[in-house]
Amino acid sequence: MNQTPPPLNNLLDALYRFIKDECIPLEDHVDRHDEIPESIVGRMRELGLFGHSIPTAYGGGGLNTEALARVNMVVSQASPAFRARFGGNTGIASESLVVDGTPEQKSRYLPALADGSLTGCFALTEPNAGSDATALTTTARAEGDQYVLNGVKCFITNAPLANLFTVFARTDAAAPGSRGISAFLIERGTSGLRTGPAHRKMGQHGSPVGDVFLENCRVPASAIVGGTPGQGFRTAMKALNKQRINLAGLCIGPAIRLVDEMIYRARVREQFGQPIANFQLIQQLIAESSTAVHAARALVLQTARKRDQGEDVTMDASMCKLFASEMCGRVADYAVQVFGGGGYIADNVAERMYRDVRLFRLYEGTSQIHQLNIARLMMARESDHAEFNRQHLTLA
Repeated sequence: MNQTPPPLNNLLDALYRFIKDECIPLEDHVDRHDEIPESIVGRMRELGLFGHSIPTAYGGGGLNTEALARVNMVVSQASPAFRARFGGNTGIASESLVVDGTPEQKSRYLPALADGSLTGCFALTEPNAGSDATALTTTARAEGDQYVLNGVKCFITNAPLANLFTVFARTDAAAPGSRGISAFLIERGTSGLRTGPAHRKMGQHGSPVGDVFLENCRVPASAIVGGTPGQGFRTAMKALNKQRINLAGLCIGPAIRLVDEMIYRARVREQFGQPIANFQLIQQLIAESSTAVHAARALVLQTARKRDQGEDVTMDASMCKLFASEMCGRVADYAVQVFGGGGYIADNVAERMYRDVRLFRLYEGTSQIHQLNIARLMMARESDHAEFNRQHLTLA
């Protein structure tokens, strides 16, 4: 699919109007008050934003990877906190269920995630298990037909307001590394599960991030995603593989917005008796930013299409996330430079976006982790790399 089909075009147009007319005017309010008005959340539900990637059989939009990438490039042109409010449901918080959930689990939770009546979160990270996710120490001890969970999860997006938690815990203490890790679906209100207050953060105000505490939290064995213990890490990687493409798309939207803001600023700001748009070094910053946006967009859409065709995109997804997040940070830095002193003043779009997009290079795998991952996969696929060269670098 090399062209955007009309139905998707209509969806993108509607989402752009929502972002431009309803979300962007509230950016300063959300940044100052650290919350998204419930009226906007209601509009997100009306537009189906919570269920875009959930199958239509469960009330979702059933968008494929490419369509979802295009949606993400639109919705992230407002402050990232807006997308974060529904992004878990249509991404990482539902994907585990979509790919590995039992029929009963899917029927119970996916419709509520799709319509936004439930907010999900993905509780994997721990104080000593971040980049090394297999080092998690949260335990799930079997007792008859139940499990008792103990541990702490940290930096969990939407934890303070989530109703459904996908919690990863070690069910087999003797199994090394990723083996013996299981994923559990736990509802808020379950005895032994509680969440801490939202953290104060550098940016993305309005998107609550907090800790999850499990203290003798007792759940039935049927809460294990897929019903089989020991498959949790594989489930997490499946979810993260898609999410890394999603996140790469989310990095492109702010960069598009910032290029537009730079162009406008350069046209209206005058120095030495003329618009700064006339100065070649300002033009260079804008040109480099726009070129980088186009390159990232092409890479993300190419990778999304490959995933939709059933190809293994583990390495491609890492490349997308690495390139797009670094690109977005660089464009934000250039935007502050073009805005000059004004770009360092609070309540300025360049200053706010500069803070907001810094997180992109940290979550879903830091840039350094993705560099290691890409190098490892390339070395393991030497013959595949040679085949890539043969197919793409030789004349037909």
